Order: sequence, then C-alpha cells, then structure tokens
Amino acid sequence: MIEINCHSSIKITKGIIIYIDPFRINEEKHDADLILITHDHYDHYSPEDIKKVIKEDTIIVAPKTIKELNNKENIIFVEPNKTYNIKGYKMDTIPAYNINKHFHPKENNWVGYIIEIEGIKYYIAGDTDIIPENQQIKCDVALIPIGGTYTMDYKEASELINIIKPKIAIPTHYGSIVGDITDGEKFKKLIDNTIDVQILIK
Repeated sequence: MIEINCHSSIKITKGIIIYIDPFRINEEKHDADLILITHDHYDHYSPEDIKKVIKEDTIIVAPKTIKELNNKENIIFVEPNKTYNIKGYKMDTIPAYNINKHFHPKENNWVGYIIEIEGIKYYIAGDTDIIPENQQIKCDVALIPIGGTYTMDYKEASELINIIKPKIAIPTHYGSIVGDITDGEKFKKLIDNTIDVQILIK
C-alpha cells in the first residue's frame, strides 16, 4: 500500500514499512523500518517528523550532505548512482537535480531511490527535473513531483512518465507548498492510457 501524507511525504507498506521524506506527520506511530531522505530541504528532511515515526531499529538512509546525522546510530549515507542492500532490500540511488533552476544543484549529490520489494520496483524521484539519468529508469511504480517551481511541472512530469512507462504513476509534490491541487488531474490527462495513474493527493 502506498500513502501520501502530503506533498512528498510518502509511506510504503508492503511487508516492510518505509517512509520517504516524512513531513507533517499527525500521529506518533513509531513504525518505520526504513526512512529514506532525498535531500535536506525542510519539507523533505524534518527531524520533528522523523521522531514521530522512528523506532529503536529504524534505519535512516540519507545523502551525506545532512551533516547533523553524522553522530547518530543506524544511519546509512548514500550517494547517486550506487546500489545498496539494506535490510535485505535492493536499493538504487538515482541522481535528483535541476537543469534550468538553482534549487537542487547536481553537485549536491541529492538522490531519488529505486527500491525493489517482492519483485516490484518503486521509483521515488525526489526533487528533480527531467534529466538524462531518470529517462533511463526501469520501474513498475513511479512517484514523480509535478508541482513546478522547484521541480518538474505536471507537463514535464508527464513527458518523463511517457518515456519510462511504469505500470503505475503517482504524482507528488503539489497541492500544498507548491502546485495547484488540480495538477494531479491535469497530469493524468497527459499520460499514455496504458499507464495507471493513481491520484493520492486530494
């Protein structure tokens, strides 16, 4: 099961519980097996919200740029274009950066993730534009930012999805901080009808 709390705050529950960029978490659940952080902007790296989902054996996966995690336990630092095995799950780190704006420079080495769970590959893009690296992705489920300003807008995101052709596309990163709540439906209309678009932000 995939849930979007808001924006890019994602939870995947499939034999393992994974939070990606937990943000604006309302309840203290302390149920995370893995927490994946894409980069250190406040709406993606929120120590306050991490505290609400972390438990004793939670592993946090994050780029090396998040310096305050250096002295903490159960941290795995990652960099782009690598493959990791974490808790028995294969995880690839995909570069995430801007090409026509300055918010997410390539040299920061921020990431998206592809994690394989029970034979299904989930791509969580992070904050990115269409870049050469993500046009080569093979995945079953793609969670893609569509809000514009800091990332792709819904038109650009639909172009990427129609290139990589996942089975399922889920738009993220719109409807609150950036992007209009209607962007999800606008995105859906531009997607090839062989791809299942699931709107989770409403």
